Amino acid sequence: MTAFTLPLKVNFKHVHLTDEQFYQICIDNPDLKIERSADGVLIFMTPVGGDGGSWEADYIADLVNWNRQNNQGKVFSSSTLFRLPGGGNRSPDAAWVELSRWQTLTPEQRQKFPPIAPDFVIELRSPTDDLQLLQEKMQEYMDSGVRLGWLFNPQDQQVEIYRQGQDKEVRSLPTELSGEAVLPGFVLQVNQFTN
Repeated sequence: MTAFTLPLKVNFKHVHLTDEQFYQICIDNPDLKIERSADGVLIFMTPVGGDGGSWEADYIADLVNWNRQNNQGKVFSSSTLFRLPGGGNRSPDAAWVELSRWQTLTPEQRQKFPPIAPDFVIELRSPTDDLQLLQEKMQEYMDSGVRLGWLFNPQDQQVEIYRQGQDKEVRSLPTELSGEAVLPGFVLQVNQFTN
């Protein structure tokens, strides 16, 4: 997924959109996938290719199947934009929010961009994604309260595991990932990525 950023400036002063203004830009431009960093920079992303879309769908399916058996939360696709406590608006490739936390949101909050950090996120690096930018995004998730995150990196045949309050762990593929205390009983066998 190729992304480009747009820092908004007028007469050399940064323009800071309100949450409602950002929401309206997204609603008025449904064909654009837009995120907003914690410092207000708009990030425009292109759709993923076939391989990435297939891998993403597989991981979401595994997460949905686990969640249906346990009924402990809500699973979200990459179409969901979360309004993070740190100020960013981010859309992970897959996300999960524990049910009691989700139920604290009002119907209006659930309908718009939920003002909550997921408990778990997955990001999948596309061939054109900058690894450092994705790592910064993962750190933004952790800083916002995400408890567990997996960054899949097909180019290097690795997965980076992010845990709240800990250094990231990097594993070579194939490997088995555990949902740990965040997703109890969720296990994902990750083989090497092939085209």
